[in-house]
Amino acid sequence: MRIGIVCPYSFDVPGGVQNHVVDLAEALIDLGHEVSVLAPADEDAALPPYVVAAGRSVPVPYNGSVARVSFGPVVTARVRRWLNRGQFDVLHVHEPFALSVSLLAVLCARGPVVATFHTAMTRSRALAAAQGMLQLVLEKITARIAVSALARRVQVEHLDGGAVEIPNGVAVAKYANAEPLPGWPGDCGPGTGGTLGFLGRFTEPRKGFGLLREAFVALAPDRPGLRLLVAGPGRPDDLYAAVPAGLRDRVTFLGLVSEPDKARMLRSVHLYVAPNIGGESFGMILTEAMAAGAAVVASDLDAFRRVLDDGRAGELFPTGDPVALRRAVARLLDDAPRREALADHARQVVATFDWPAVARQVLEVYAAAIEATDGRVLYQEWAEPP
Repeated sequence: MRIGIVCPYSFDVPGGVQNHVVDLAEALIDLGHEVSVLAPADEDAALPPYVVAAGRSVPVPYNGSVARVSFGPVVTARVRRWLNRGQFDVLHVHEPFALSVSLLAVLCARGPVVATFHTAMTRSRALAAAQGMLQLVLEKITARIAVSALARRVQVEHLDGGAVEIPNGVAVAKYANAEPLPGWPGDCGPGTGGTLGFLGRFTEPRKGFGLLREAFVALAPDRPGLRLLVAGPGRPDDLYAAVPAGLRDRVTFLGLVSEPDKARMLRSVHLYVAPNIGGESFGMILTEAMAAGAAVVASDLDAFRRVLDDGRAGELFPTGDPVALRRAVARLLDDAPRREALADHARQVVATFDWPAVARQVLEVYAAAIEATDGRVLYQEWAEPP
């Protein structure tokens, strides 16, 4: 099968949707299919061989974060060329309502079009200003996938249709077999040490890093070996500013890390902490931490609760409660059997998210979309709605 996949967000900056697209493409290639991915990226960017650059991206606010997207006549022309050359059996677009190449690809295509919805956002000012375009996009989508029950609920309640729920996948072996970073995670005993981990944009309020930093600062004086390992974009000065001087040497900031180093980072912690306060429809980082064998402590967002099997595969605490987070971390640092029990159950849960299994579910949706349409994906002229 010839498969065209479109990612709306720039490959110049790492992100959950970008990682999802790469892992899905590689899983499909491993299953014997031909795959081409179109995504925003600079022409000279180092990209996998199956990725085609759609052009330079620009930052725009989106879903409480900042997304780097590509739009405009030059990008539209590249989308058209890619569709014409691809002769795809199916077109798979991610986040088709983001003002980027996914939306353009849907508008330029005719035939079997599958759309995956990652977020649970019901509306934005940009979408409110383009309701005619939104309806046109919906009419051209043959089948819909939602990565979580929350994202699927948006389809049912707000977008006049259902979606097949297929979770984000995770390359389990890549995380399970990664080597920890040198010197990590160290010892973890009652009242002594332990390593806490966080990966993400620590300056982004909805990620909740301030709650974790507050818990670490409160626990560290009585736990002389306690350390905090942080990875993600941001400036070191912003990270250390709220940490007392006497504790800063126990906080290690890795900055942006490659995918292999992300796996090594997650293998280097005793507890992975996800203190997010909202805006999450799945929780990809949780499955990655679970695959790496770390015990997980997470806020009890609905999306996180579902991934963690209602608290059986990870410790949940009330969202936004720093005292509850501190207590949960302290309990698990002191209770090795509990950490191991959580990690054992997590390994069973995360096996259902392994990419080969997830990719086969996606292929079933492709087959249904192809059967429901009249042939391959074709380029089609489109006009803006009045």
